[in-house]
Amino acid sequence: MSKATRFVLISLTYTFFLLLSFGALAQDAAGGGDADGIPTDEALASAGASIFKANCTQCHAINEVVIGPALKDVHERRSKEWLTSWIKNSQKLIQSGDEYAVEIWQQYNKTAMPAYPFSDEEITSLLSYIKVESNKEPAPVATAESGSTDQVVAGQGDSVSSGYLTAILVVLVVVLVLILIVLGLMVSVLTKYLKDQKELDAEDVEVVNQKTDIQKVLTSDFVIGSVIFIFVALLLKTAIDGAFTIGVQQGYQPNQPIAFSHQIHAGQFEIDCNYCHTGVRKSKAANIPSANICMNCHTAIKTESPEIQKIYAAIDYDPSTGEYGENTKPIEWVRVHNLPDLAYFNHSQHVEVGGLECQTCHGPVEEMDVVYQYSTLTMGWCINCHRETEVNTKDNEYYTKLVELHAEHSKEPLKVEDIGGLECSKCHY
Repeated sequence: MSKATRFVLISLTYTFFLLLSFGALAQDAAGGGDADGIPTDEALASAGASIFKANCTQCHAINEVVIGPALKDVHERRSKEWLTSWIKNSQKLIQSGDEYAVEIWQQYNKTAMPAYPFSDEEITSLLSYIKVESNKEPAPVATAESGSTDQVVAGQGDSVSSGYLTAILVVLVVVLVLILIVLGLMVSVLTKYLKDQKELDAEDVEVVNQKTDIQKVLTSDFVIGSVIFIFVALLLKTAIDGAFTIGVQQGYQPNQPIAFSHQIHAGQFEIDCNYCHTGVRKSKAANIPSANICMNCHTAIKTESPEIQKIYAAIDYDPSTGEYGENTKPIEWVRVHNLPDLAYFNHSQHVEVGGLECQTCHGPVEEMDVVYQYSTLTMGWCINCHRETEVNTKDNEYYTKLVELHAEHSKEPLKVEDIGGLECSKCHY
């Protein structure tokens, strides 16, 4: 190889590495690299999203102030080490005299942030999620003036609008009416043509001159029998439908003593259901949240709301002094979902062990201003779910032997019905 060739190759190699280095520096300068010690890979950000939704959404959002400050680009305002110290124990950092910590504490009404015993890895994943979300454009918000929004409700993106279906039905009806008119005109023209013919025999003349006797048609055995049959069928169907809906409260939507909106809390602010319904993962009942849980946020937010004033009245709280009295009274919430006493249902078994989402049974609660019973909650509905739901056996040694035994007799996945999900004593004992 000549000296000139070697010189060209070496020059190209150096140029290539210089371009790579420049690209990496440019990426870091744009905030896309990991120079701040916070990686942004998808798996890590996903883990951080779970931590954020379970612990942070009560007081923080990415792009707007809730109780605490908006978290957009917080990794650029403070170092990872500082953020780690703040998350683990904000009060300790404030008491140390850190100027920024004291400034934040005073700016947001001296509201104390809870200490979180997260590991460094969990905090890194949390910051990774915040970093990824910070780089996204804020979602457009619907306004009363515009009357529209760019957001699409999950599961409805491919659906056909009711207005479109109505237009199709109207067009079809118009077409059918036009077809009937055309057929009537054709019959009229043909009848007139046949009447002008002089070589028709007696049978043809009778057909051409025949007229429909409406009274005879209506009093015929066929019409009377058809009407009686339809009436009896509708009567029986109504009776059977009524019998099957005894005890079914689907759609029940009572007014509550305080106008609590799940759409705002679980939808807009993405507060995890388990934050308020604390028993859902560890007990049979999901429990009604206590007023103390409400006060975790509402000592500092929306304190002027008439609905929040009802909470203050119930727990005898004076927002001007921050003191509690002794004249307390219960908030008389109206129960929406209520199974009969003869049926046993365990929330923790389904949510914690089975891994079911709340929406599986309760529907899109995050879209409800006033909660209603979404599902029928009948025995048939439960049994059908047990027949269709596959058991999550991955990385669970408890199911190893059951999976082996099931595989000997079936090629289908292991389902709830295969592990006793249809046994009567499972729910009735």
